[in-house]
Amino acid sequence: MRRRRFLAAVLAAALAIQPARAETLTVFAAASLKNALDAAATAYQAKSGDTVRISYAASSALARQIEAGAPADLFISADLAWMNYVETRKLIQPATRRNLLGNELVLVAPASSGTKIDLAPGADLASRLKNGPLAMADPNAVPAGMYGKAALTKLGIWDSVKARIARAADVRAALRLVARSEAQLGVVYRTDAIAEPDVEVAGVFPAGSYPPVIYPAALTVGAKPGAAQLLDFLASPPARPFFEKQGFKVLF
Repeated sequence: MRRRRFLAAVLAAALAIQPARAETLTVFAAASLKNALDAAATAYQAKSGDTVRISYAASSALARQIEAGAPADLFISADLAWMNYVETRKLIQPATRRNLLGNELVLVAPASSGTKIDLAPGADLASRLKNGPLAMADPNAVPAGMYGKAALTKLGIWDSVKARIARAADVRAALRLVARSEAQLGVVYRTDAIAEPDVEVAGVFPAGSYPPVIYPAALTVGAKPGAAQLLDFLASPPARPFFEKQGFKVLF
């Protein structure tokens, strides 16, 4: 009997000290995060042994996928509204929610175009489009497009350009239209302009012309245990350089 108890105790101790099994974690993240988050995820995988899979799209699309039952562990939105959307539907763990990053809105043009536009109230943006479209993420649903519409409206420009909007599925799709010169101008985040060598900043939207761009993050209700450590890492000092390199304002 004593021998059996001894062996059982040894087995229990051995199990207790075994390393946790590596997990595959799924992150749903706003498209504008791609460069920075890919780099941060690579560093986290090397540190933890977990596998991080990231699905990038418009925050609106990702929120609706989570609502439809998509198996995400962590959601990072490009605005507060879509995080509020999933929270009111009890799809995230509210206690884990935190604001990670901030961003700015800019106007971009194809690289080497030399385009410079003063985005002052009443600016004649329509004449600078050269009969082409203004590339934007969908202003009715996608955060970058909603911020852009708010800014253009505040500046008294929206009515002159709204019929010429090329509505992209997300901000990176809008960015590509300008990078390929399919649109002479586009509204994107400053971080997108930094990430794409084939565009240049043509103008900066004034502070206060659109709501603050904030990226909240939270674990979903069905998140795997390891997702908490991933979120903690993304909100820790070792992750700051990955975001700051791409031009994000770190809020933690």
